[in-house]
Amino acid sequence: MTTHVLDDAPLSRFHKKLALYSSGGPFLDGYVLSIIGVAMVQITPQLDLSASAQGLIGASALIGIFLGGFAGGWLTDKFGRQVLYTIDLIAIIVCSVAQFWATDPVWLFVLRLLIGMAVGADYPIATSLLAEFTPRRYRGPLLSALSVMWFVGAAVAYVVGELLLALGDDAWRWMLASAALPGTLIVLLRLGTPESPRWLLKKGRVQEAEKVLRKVYGPGVGIGDLPEEQRENVDLKAILRSGYGGRMLFVSGFWTCAVVPLFAIYAFGPTILGALHLEGGLAHVGSALITVMFLVGCLIAMPLVNRLGRRTLLIHSFLWSSLALLVLGLFPTAPAAVVMVLFAGYAVVIGGTQVLQWLYPNELFPTEVRGSAVGLASSLSRIGAAAGTYLVPVALTGWGIGGTMLAAAAVSLAGAVISVLWAPETRGLTLHEAAALGTAPGEVAGQQSQPSHPSAGRQSRSLAP
Repeated sequence: MTTHVLDDAPLSRFHKKLALYSSGGPFLDGYVLSIIGVAMVQITPQLDLSASAQGLIGASALIGIFLGGFAGGWLTDKFGRQVLYTIDLIAIIVCSVAQFWATDPVWLFVLRLLIGMAVGADYPIATSLLAEFTPRRYRGPLLSALSVMWFVGAAVAYVVGELLLALGDDAWRWMLASAALPGTLIVLLRLGTPESPRWLLKKGRVQEAEKVLRKVYGPGVGIGDLPEEQRENVDLKAILRSGYGGRMLFVSGFWTCAVVPLFAIYAFGPTILGALHLEGGLAHVGSALITVMFLVGCLIAMPLVNRLGRRTLLIHSFLWSSLALLVLGLFPTAPAAVVMVLFAGYAVVIGGTQVLQWLYPNELFPTEVRGSAVGLASSLSRIGAAAGTYLVPVALTGWGIGGTMLAAAAVSLAGAVISVLWAPETRGLTLHEAAALGTAPGEVAGQQSQPSHPSAGRQSRSLAP
C-alpha cells in the first residue's frame, strides 16, 4: 500500500475539532426531525390537523432536505465548502425562531420546509469538507460519528420536548423554536474553518491551497504532498450516465431503504408506540429509550466500519433490522415488554446502515463532484423518506400497526438486496483511490469478481491500493 503524507497523517486536534463542528448539522437534523414528534401531540388538536395534514407537516422537513441537498451539493462544488459552512445554519436559526408564531398548518409547513432545505444543504458541505481533510485510517470512524450525532440530537429533542410540555398549551411553539439555541452555538464554533485544499487545487487556486496545508499540517507540507487525483472531468449529467451512475444508484438506493422506516418512526414515534399499546407518557419514554438504542447501535457500528468493512456491515445491518420489523408486524399485540425489546433490537442493528450514509458517497465520488454527488444522493433518498413519513398516519389508519411494520420490514429487506448486489468495499483506500472508477459492485478491494451491475462494464481502473 502506497504511503501518502496527508492520507496517512496522524489524527490531529484540527481533525477532531473539524469532526465536532461538522457534526453540528446532523445534530440539528436529528433534533428538528424528532422534536416534531413530541410537538405533534399538541399541534394536532390545536390546529385541527387531519391525518393527511399531520403527514405533510411531519414530512415537510424531509421534502426540504430533498431540495436543499441537491442545491447545497451543487453550490459547495461551485463556490467551495467553507463559504457555505455557516450560512446554511443561520437559515435554520431564523426559521426555527419563526415557527414560534406559526398560526396555521400552511405557515408551519413552509417554515419546516425551509429548515429542511438548510439542513439538506449542510450534508454535502460539512461531510465533503471533513472527508477531504481526514486521513484514511480515521475517515470511516469520523464520518460515521456524524450519524451518531444525528441520534444525539434526536435524543436531546425528546428530553427537551418532555421538559417543555410543562409550559402548557403553547409548549409546542417553544419546542420548535428551541433548535435556534444549538444552531447559534454551532455557527460560532464553525467560524474560521479553512477551505478544503483539494477543492482549491481543483479550482487552480494553488497559493490558497498551499497556505491551508501549511496552516493545518505544518510548514513542511505543500500541494506536492496531495495525492494525485485523476481528473475525471465529470459534471452532474456525467454522474448519471458514466460509471458513476451505478454508484449513484447504489448509494441513493441503500440510503433510501435505511431512512424510510427510521424517519417514519421518529416523526410519529409516540403515535406508533401508542398503536402498539404503549400510550401516554409511556409512549414518550419508549420513544426516548429507542432513540438511546439507535445511538448505541451507531456507537457499536463505528469501529466495525474498519474491522468488518463497509460492505459486510451494511448487509448484516439491513438483514437483522428487517427481521426485527417483521416480527413486530407479525405480532403487533405482543406484550409491551416484547414490543420494546423488538424496537430496541431494530434500533441497535440498523446502526450499520446509518453510519455509512455519509461515508459511502464521500468515498465513491471525485473531488470536483463530491458535494454534488452527496447532495444528489441525499435528495433522492429523501423522496422515499418523505413519502414514507407522509403515509405513516394513513397506513396506521388503513393497514393497522401490523401492516405498517410489515411494510417497513419489506423496505429494509430491499436495502439488503441492493447491498448484496451493488455494495463495493472501500476499506483501507485513500480518498482518491476510493473515488476512482474500477471496483465492480460487490467486489472487495484487492479481489477480482464478475460485474454485478450493468454500469460495471464501463469501469476501467481497480480500486485496490
